[in-house]
Amino acid sequence: MVVCVCNAIKESQVRDAVRKGASCPRSAYETLGRRPRCGQCLPFARSIIDEESVGA
Repeated sequence: MVVCVCNAIKESQVRDAVRKGASCPRSAYETLGRRPRCGQCLPFARSIIDEESVGA
């Protein structure tokens, strides 16, 4: 599933970034060499990060 249309970031990429240490959407995007643009994706990215953090 696409999380960020502006940056073409997929859910699996956000999950991988969290596994590599990202703790917020900005750090997850930085791990991918990108940064948030319009911001519409940030709540969804945050929920994925929260899910992944609970599973850790």
